Amino acid sequence: MKRILVIQTASIGDVILATPLVESLHQALPDAKIDFLLKKGIEPLFENHPFLNEIIIWDKANRKYKNYFKILFKIRKKSYDLIVNVQRFSSTGLLTVLAGSKQTIGFDKNPFSFFYSTRVKHLFSTGGEDLHEVDRNLELLHLLQIKPFRSPMLYPSENDYAGIKKYKTNPYICIAPASLWFTKQFPVEKWVDFANALPEKFATFLIGSGSDRELCDRILSDSDNSRVINLAGNLSLLQTASLMKDAEMNYVNDSAPQHLASSVNAPVTTIFCSTIPAFGFGPLSENSKVIETQEQLDCRPCGFHGLRSCPKKHFRCAVTITKEQLLDRLTDERRNN
Repeated sequence: MKRILVIQTASIGDVILATPLVESLHQALPDAKIDFLLKKGIEPLFENHPFLNEIIIWDKANRKYKNYFKILFKIRKKSYDLIVNVQRFSSTGLLTVLAGSKQTIGFDKNPFSFFYSTRVKHLFSTGGEDLHEVDRNLELLHLLQIKPFRSPMLYPSENDYAGIKKYKTNPYICIAPASLWFTKQFPVEKWVDFANALPEKFATFLIGSGSDRELCDRILSDSDNSRVINLAGNLSLLQTASLMKDAEMNYVNDSAPQHLASSVNAPVTTIFCSTIPAFGFGPLSENSKVIETQEQLDCRPCGFHGLRSCPKKHFRCAVTITKEQLLDRLTDERRNN
């Protein structure tokens, strides 16, 4: 195979969890040119990526369908030998079918999968074991007999590391407090309580996108910890990954930052509120741990992706998680060192 296209036009976390496909394909077919189709705004993750030939960007926010057909014409001209479609949406399914590739692989839940050359069952568990999203994705390569590479991988550059060097003069932790969904997000007052209890030797960096800055400002203003610094919106995605890599610990929700941490094997503690790790989106760093409520709640999980509000109005899956559960991770680190 000379030309391969991987398609994943969903969110940042989903795209990061598709990177093991790129790694596996490259290891098996080092001379192949691998392209990646993403939605606009996520391409900075792959600046100077060593194994990707081209990033194809679909701008969904502006002239979505006009851009869709531009992409279709472009990929038809490239005559891919293989297209691997990670998504289950009809738009990318039709794109896969019409691209004219010699071989197409995707999940059976895509409405156009009947026209793929290979359809793979999309499973949440097998043999009684829950499957991680990475393992689900790697099943797409099973019939190609390609040895799977399981770790998500991103490649911050020397400039990315240099850009955040000034923040690494003392021990520090990172907190990514935001999520797109209310029921996935640890409450602001709980983050404040945790920040106030942190040992004085740690600087604490609040990280996230520009849209997260207001939330981080609330945590900063309500906290009594003078060593809390708001960096939300100040760093690129790869600079953020670079900062997370050398943190004493990264505290995140069940959202994209946990996968950003996994992509550089950074230590990470993920707080699961309404969702559960069994869905297959937990952290994959060597030093990782999931924190959950210790209460048995018959309403949890209340949804696969999270909700805009707690259906029961009590949000006990979040408010019953204690700061001690989070602080214990720092104790674990000192014990292991």
